[in-house]
Amino acid sequence: MATVELRFSAQPEHVRTARLVAAAVARRAGVDEAVLDEVRLAVGEACSRAVGLHRSHGITAPVSVALTEEEKAFSIEVGDSVPGPGADPTESGAGDASGGGSGAGSARPDSEADGEGEDEMGLAVISGLVDDVEVRSGAGGGVIRMSWPTADAAVRP
Repeated sequence: MATVELRFSAQPEHVRTARLVAAAVARRAGVDEAVLDEVRLAVGEACSRAVGLHRSHGITAPVSVALTEEEKAFSIEVGDSVPGPGADPTESGAGDASGGGSGAGSARPDSEADGEGEDEMGLAVISGLVDDVEVRSGAGGGVIRMSWPTADAAVRP
């Protein structure tokens, strides 16, 4: 199992680099050429979402991307450092990061509500592009895991 890991500061201009690296690693892993555009778009959406979450919550930690070549699949995990619902915001100093709560205790309820709408739209786009997607959130942050079959998996019964 080969893994490529990227970490980049939460700046929108770094999303393009993550997309290019993801496409190159996916091609090397054996992902079908017809699917590479979907990989690029999905990674772009996931990374843009993570960058937006970091910036809106004032988090300076880097966004992480892990690209893993497995025996029959290629997977990508995009991680952010925004604590999920129910996490203690004072532990990370990130403020209220609950996604889907009432916004109580938020310093900026209007901008947070707008951010939640963009977040949901990005997740909808990713779900439309990727058949195998999983979204997890916890006290340490969130992860979007996406995977695609490789050419080896398509050939084998």
